Amino acid sequence: MSQTKTHNNADTAVAYYQAMNDKNVDGMAKQLHPNVELISPMDHIKGKDAVLEAAQKLFKPIKSIEIHTKVSDADHAVLAYDMKFEEPVGICRTAAVMTFRDGLIARNELFFDASPFHKK
Repeated sequence: MSQTKTHNNADTAVAYYQAMNDKNVDGMAKQLHPNVELISPMDHIKGKDAVLEAAQKLFKPIKSIEIHTKVSDADHAVLAYDMKFEEPVGICRTAAVMTFRDGLIARNELFFDASPFHKK
């Protein structure tokens, strides 16, 4: 299946993070390719179910997600956003570089400072 001209990868990326903000697993799942890969400074996860399971662990500590910038082309989207956590983590400024296949997120590589997550 190829993407149509009306499909916008940035809109799909925003919909994914809006669903995460709303703690809506079904909404997140709709945006993910079955073989999605999530790469972050803390983990490397493969498969839709595993990515959703990992995301659900963040539901409680995440207070909100605020997207600042979004850009996309035919195969990619890049978002810059703040993920606001309970203290002691606080705001996690993040960049997500996403690759799309069949209009779905097939790879999501996150860039952020992971050191606040290791504080005790």
